[in-house]
Amino acid sequence: MEPANQPSQNTSRTIIITGAGSGIGRATAHLLLSQDWNVVLAGRTARSLEETARNHSRALVVPTDVRDPGQVVELFTRATERFGRITTLFNNAGMFGPAAHVGDLDEEAWNQVCAVNLTGAINCARAAFNHMKQHGGGRIINNGSISAQVPRPNSVAYSVTKHAITGLTRSIELDGRPWSISASQIDIGNTASEIMSQLGTSSGALQADGTRRVEPTFPLADAAAAVAFIANTPASASVNQLTITAAGMPFAGRG
Repeated sequence: MEPANQPSQNTSRTIIITGAGSGIGRATAHLLLSQDWNVVLAGRTARSLEETARNHSRALVVPTDVRDPGQVVELFTRATERFGRITTLFNNAGMFGPAAHVGDLDEEAWNQVCAVNLTGAINCARAAFNHMKQHGGGRIINNGSISAQVPRPNSVAYSVTKHAITGLTRSIELDGRPWSISASQIDIGNTASEIMSQLGTSSGALQADGTRRVEPTFPLADAAAAVAFIANTPASASVNQLTITAAGMPFAGRG
C-alpha cells in the first residue's frame, strides 16, 4: 500500500471532488494534484473553484449544483471528455443547516439540508456507479461526519442526513461487488474550517450537558491526507470506514 503522501506510478487516476471550493474539498484537491492525480472540481461557485484550481493543468473546473441530477450528469460527461475514465468520486458536498432539535425543525430548512446532503450525494453516487460499471470499477468516498456516529445537540437535520450516508456507503459497497466498485466513508471531527467556527468550537460549542466548551481542532491538510490515503489504496483492498478527529475533542457522548 502506498503512503498517502507518495504519488502512484499510475498516472491515469482521476477523481471528482464535490464541494471543492473550500474546506476539506479544496485541501484534498490541492494534495491530490500534488500527487499527479487529475482532479475535477465541482461546486456551485465558479470563482471558488477557480481559486482552488490555481490554473493547474490537471484541474478541471465544472460548476455544479449537486441537487440537480442533470447538472451532475453534465459534470461526469465533461470529466469523461477531458480525462477519460473516472476512477474515484469524493462525495464531499454538504451543509450543516439549522441549529434546532426535531420539535423546532423548520420544514423548508429540513428540505434544504436533505437536498444537499442526501439527494446531492445520491445523484453523484448514481452517476459515479454507472460510469464505473462501464469502465472497470472504481471507488466512491462519502464524507460522513462524526455526527454520523454521535450527534451534536440541536443538530437533527445534519445528523439524520449524515447517518443516512452510512446506509448509502454500505449499499454501494454491497451492490458494487460485481463491478469492482468499492465504497468508503470518512467521518471527520473538528477540522479547522468555517463550519467549525459557525458551531463555536473556538468560543464555546454547545455540549450534551448544556454547557459550552472550547473544542480542539486539527488542520485541514491532515483531513485531506486521510482522504488521500483512501483514494490511493489499491483496488484489491477496501477501506470501509475511517474516523479522524482532533485529539481530545468531545466525541463519545459529546462531552
